Amino acid sequence: MAKAIHSMIRVLDEARAVDFYDRAFGLKVDTRLDFPAFTLVYLRNAESDFELELTINKDRTEPYDLGDGYGHLAVSVDDLEAEHARLTELGFGPRKLVDFVPGGEVIARFFFIADPDGYQIEVLQRQGRFH
Repeated sequence: MAKAIHSMIRVLDEARAVDFYDRAFGLKVDTRLDFPAFTLVYLRNAESDFELELTINKDRTEPYDLGDGYGHLAVSVDDLEAEHARLTELGFGPRKLVDFVPGGEVIARFFFIADPDGYQIEVLQRQGRFH
């Protein structure tokens, strides 16, 4: 059986991305591998073994075109309203809180936020299948 271990995104500014993921989600640099043409930075926190890999191509000066294939990363939190307020206070501009209620039953509570490179992150209330 395969085990999911990380997801990779390309970012333009390493310091800006590391700061965002640290302050927004408590993801800290676990490993940093520097090569002549690029740097790989692996972020993680105590909640999960899953890592976010940031790839920084050193010759890149223009923002990446995310295209129409990327969807989002997702994280779950214990207190959705408190996280929304905290991220708002940090100036990260999370979008509105949403109750997903198809058929009258709350399936999920969430909001989206974009990182400095435009990648979308879904922040879900830790409940049900999103525990």
